[in-house]
Amino acid sequence: MKIAIIGSRGIPANYGGFETFAHGLTENLVEKGYDITVSCEYKPKDSRKDSFKGSKLEYFPIKPPENYLLRKFYENLSDIYFLLKLSRRNEMIYFLGIEVGMFLFIPKLLNRKSTVMVNIDGVMWERSKFNRLERWLLKLNHNMATRFADKIVADAEAMKNYVDKKYWDKTVYLSYGINSPERIPWNGEVLKRLENYTSRDIVPGKYFLVVARLEPENNIHTIVDGFCKAEINIPLVIVGDFTSEGYKEQVESLAETCVHPGVIFLGSVYDQDLLNMLRQNCTAYIHGHSVGGTNPSLLEAAISRNIIIAHDNQFNSEVCGKSAVYFANETELARKMKLVYRYNENYLDLKDNVYYRVKKNYLWNKITEDYHSLLQEMETDMKDIKLPAEDLKLIKEDIELITEDIELITKDSKRIAKNSQINLEESKIIKDSKINAKDTKLIVEDGKIA
Repeated sequence: MKIAIIGSRGIPANYGGFETFAHGLTENLVEKGYDITVSCEYKPKDSRKDSFKGSKLEYFPIKPPENYLLRKFYENLSDIYFLLKLSRRNEMIYFLGIEVGMFLFIPKLLNRKSTVMVNIDGVMWERSKFNRLERWLLKLNHNMATRFADKIVADAEAMKNYVDKKYWDKTVYLSYGINSPERIPWNGEVLKRLENYTSRDIVPGKYFLVVARLEPENNIHTIVDGFCKAEINIPLVIVGDFTSEGYKEQVESLAETCVHPGVIFLGSVYDQDLLNMLRQNCTAYIHGHSVGGTNPSLLEAAISRNIIIAHDNQFNSEVCGKSAVYFANETELARKMKLVYRYNENYLDLKDNVYYRVKKNYLWNKITEDYHSLLQEMETDMKDIKLPAEDLKLIKEDIELITEDIELITKDSKRIAKNSQINLEESKIIKDSKINAKDTKLIVEDGKIA
């Protein structure tokens, strides 16, 4: 089966949850004989790879903007572009997320025998970083994604509750997967690489750890506030980048009130060995994610045999059960952190309990087999798909025209980016030039740009 995976920033993973998921899933499905193509964010041509561990890579041709709002529009445009580009040549589109759910009808119009599967992620419309309009659009896209999809994937059992009951018959639970990492000793070259992120001393077994995207729904402010209230004599090490300058100022302001040794912000760390070393040697791992579903960083902490102190919600408790310590607010967190710090030996059993729980339910070999079974079932069903109504033919032709337009726009964008240094004299000529309607028509027909 030929499958296109769209919706992440691409592989190899170096950003967030969907990238980590796409990385692991594609690597394992390729070994099962699937033909996988993964959509990727723009990269300069000299740094692109045609494939990664057996999966083909396709890149968006336009460089992303730095502005946050433009960035969201850019990502949506990228997803629509890949829906148009990859639907014809793949039997299945596996879309990660719901941000452009209203466009998930496209694959069926371009390829009448295609199947659409969507991973609905978490409760995106409840994220406080989005304004009211963005939340409304996210909820609308969630509803449309579940409507258009042939199969809906919930990565946590609790996420099924956010799917309309009339679509439950096409909803399945398939979680993220995790590999069991090798033990990384606290010495040698890996430890030396830690100096690239901080000059502060970090002692093995003597720090609390957070690995997350630094956003309000991940409760970074609650974690820092709780840590400061606990007045513990070891640091809180935070790995990840802020997505908002305002939120960054809020959290850093809280961190300034902490007693020594306080909070150490490492920024983003994509060195997997260094991350594993930090996870495997912390006093406890603090997990503040609150809007689901199953989060890869929680699985990675659990498989690293950590004491986990997690935000008390249905998604985290589904992963950890009774094998973690839970908090609801900064006051509770401060109390739990003090207990774990002072009486660490009383919580050591939690390390093994959560490790074996995750090893039983979330290792990639199990998750891959679950996906393999589902895909085989869907491949059988695809043979019985009836052709759509004849009136879809006209819509399909329109979509094909849109695809051609996007390809032309892409070529123009490349040319403009390459030749952006235009002198003032050329600009004046362009400004003063007048082209009549007949000339314009001829130019358009010849595919040239004035």
